[in-house]
Amino acid sequence: MLKKLKYAVGSLAIASLLVVPNLSLAKNLPHQYGSTAYQHVYYLTEKIGTRVTGSAQEKNAGAYTSSQLIKLGLKPSTQSFSFVSTDQTISSQNIIATRTGKSKKQIIIGGHLDSVAAGKGADDNASSIGVILETLQRLKHQKTPYTLKFVFFGAEEKGLKGSQHYVSQMSEQEKQNTVAMINLDSLIAGDKMYVHGSKTIDPLRNFALKIAKQQHVKLEINPGKNPEYPAGTTGSWSDHASFQKIGIPILYFEATNWDIGELDGYTQTEKAGSIWHTTNDNLSYLQKEFPGRTQDHLAGFTKVLYKLILSIR
Repeated sequence: MLKKLKYAVGSLAIASLLVVPNLSLAKNLPHQYGSTAYQHVYYLTEKIGTRVTGSAQEKNAGAYTSSQLIKLGLKPSTQSFSFVSTDQTISSQNIIATRTGKSKKQIIIGGHLDSVAAGKGADDNASSIGVILETLQRLKHQKTPYTLKFVFFGAEEKGLKGSQHYVSQMSEQEKQNTVAMINLDSLIAGDKMYVHGSKTIDPLRNFALKIAKQQHVKLEINPGKNPEYPAGTTGSWSDHASFQKIGIPILYFEATNWDIGELDGYTQTEKAGSIWHTTNDNLSYLQKEFPGRTQDHLAGFTKVLYKLILSIR
């Protein structure tokens, strides 16, 4: 989540990541929505740790994600890129996997792998990687209406560099073939669960809200109290913005609180303010201060994403 930079331009070690160990905090969770997502969040934050752009840990997070995709029968590829930041060249990567559906038309589903140096990046953004991977596991034996392209972005925290690079490499045919981009970012810390769309009247966003209601998930929209962000829309601070800029319809899932602070979605909680980009962005803090929220949000977002992918036409 690049929240405050709203208008910014944006081997043995790896082999050890290929097997998920016994997860002491997760092993007793029942097999329900969100339980597998939790295991991935735990591994990314407690075993790999902070995943600063360009670091070995960010690369390890990519290797771990690739290993999970392979277990699910997919063939992930790595899209490497580099950029200059504060007179330093930084290398990062996107992890990409495609799952063929009934239609050749595709939906891109993505979330970023990197984090800032503060905290462990549990909310921002291991939470989204966990939800996407669990959703993929649940889809394993399902045929989806659309082909699905999963993109795990690098370098989001440095100005959406991974999604910008991905978009720059899209052919005109792929752009025309993409019916929507679904972005997930920072799902477990905020007071409320949200889905945002491209515009105030947005059939795709409304369809996601309908599915959430059917699944008894309390999913809301930005109420539009801040005139900069009309009801149902959002800002350009996460990877969806790179796709929206070229005219691809977007959905953006997040957890925050658009009713407090400056009414811009930056202040996530009434109790503790913002969690992202702070040392409090770790599972221990979130579970202590907000009991049950992590599991509830992982379950809710996983359920909605899974049902949405199967139902969208």
